Amino acid sequence: MDRLIITVLGKDKPGIIAAVSKSLYELDCNLENVNQMILQSEFAGFFLVEPPSNFGADYLKTRLKKDLSDEGLHIHVNHITPNGSSCEDTGAEIFLITTIGPDQKGLVARFTEIIASYNVNVINLTAVFKGGNNPRANIMTYEVSITPDVDPLGLFSDLRKKAGELNLDITVQHRNIFQAINKI
Repeated sequence: MDRLIITVLGKDKPGIIAAVSKSLYELDCNLENVNQMILQSEFAGFFLVEPPSNFGADYLKTRLKKDLSDEGLHIHVNHITPNGSSCEDTGAEIFLITTIGPDQKGLVARFTEIIASYNVNVINLTAVFKGGNNPRANIMTYEVSITPDVDPLGLFSDLRKKAGELNLDITVQHRNIFQAINKI
């Protein structure tokens, strides 16, 4: 069955997820996955849904805009490729790369350039820059998907070298180890 990804952007306020999920429920959509975040005062949400077979992306976008018109949200709806592969399908392993140190322009660009040069996909990135030189105030965490054809030791070595040049602390952990250590 066809699946759609709905992107919702707007000023943050209480009730956005409730309003979007209520509208989707009333449209008889099966909500499969949600990911949302707040950046400063801006809301960004991603909703993966399976709509009823009798309507598609254009209809869903029109209805959501109508249902959520009072919320001041920007809504975008796209089809998901049915044959998209997941990390498990490719034999990839997930690693978390964390850097901590003083804020500098271009940190994300410098690290993602190295990651991309190894043909590694960043599947999640969190960067919190509080500014200044406090080495514990600026943290970046990259969650990357490393396929069997990648040289992880070369990648990690290049990332550590760049971190040293930029006066950053860096840690690299397999996601399974990270999750085991951080279990509540």
